[in-house]
Amino acid sequence: MTCVLIIEDEPTLRRNLQRGLVEEGYQVIAAASIKEVRSALGHAPDLVLLDLGLPDGNGLDWLREFRTQNNRQPVLIVTARDSIADRVLGLDAGGDDYLVKPFSFNELLARLRALGRRSLSAVAVLTVEDLEVDRLRRVARRGGRELDLTHRQFELLAYLMEHAHVPVSRDMIARDVWRETTATWTNLIAVQIAQLRRKIECPGSPTILHTVRGQGYQVGQSLGDDAGPPGQLRSDSTLG
Repeated sequence: MTCVLIIEDEPTLRRNLQRGLVEEGYQVIAAASIKEVRSALGHAPDLVLLDLGLPDGNGLDWLREFRTQNNRQPVLIVTARDSIADRVLGLDAGGDDYLVKPFSFNELLARLRALGRRSLSAVAVLTVEDLEVDRLRRVARRGGRELDLTHRQFELLAYLMEHAHVPVSRDMIARDVWRETTATWTNLIAVQIAQLRRKIECPGSPTILHTVRGQGYQVGQSLGDDAGPPGQLRSDSTLG
């Protein structure tokens, strides 16, 4: 049975979430504060629902601490903070998804199911040429050199490597990594790709992250073709 840890200080919402998830077949642990969370984590939940405004601290600070302790459970941030800047902060702090209050319980369930599938199906280590992503240890390396990536850049790189040697569109990234529509995130995706490219490309090494004109982005060369059709693959960082 999948165990969900709910971190929510509003009593009515916490009780409603707990009751609804139990009815859906989840085991539930509920906490109203960071102090209660630290006790609850001894039960090793499979998924975490995290509110950010907690009575004894900031949920983002707890999340950063949680990730530095090598905890890999998917975290769904559930909060009233709805600006793009807030979403970026939450995802970069270690959140896997972001849901704004008020929300539909059915949407919450769908997002939990998606996070559960991603967690169960994830291959531990992904390798393309001399680029390696270890999802268990949350470490990325190029040519043996550890890369300093934000949480969101790590998730983006892992997604690109899951689809190695084929183009990944911004629509796919928005849907599967950002869990949002392209209209909301298209500019941010371009910025994150450009930043990721600067971190993973090495002077003297072949380009590994390509922009594919009209299609998106691709890690590695096309399978069965060293470079694809002439002019198709681009590594120009100005393209995002």
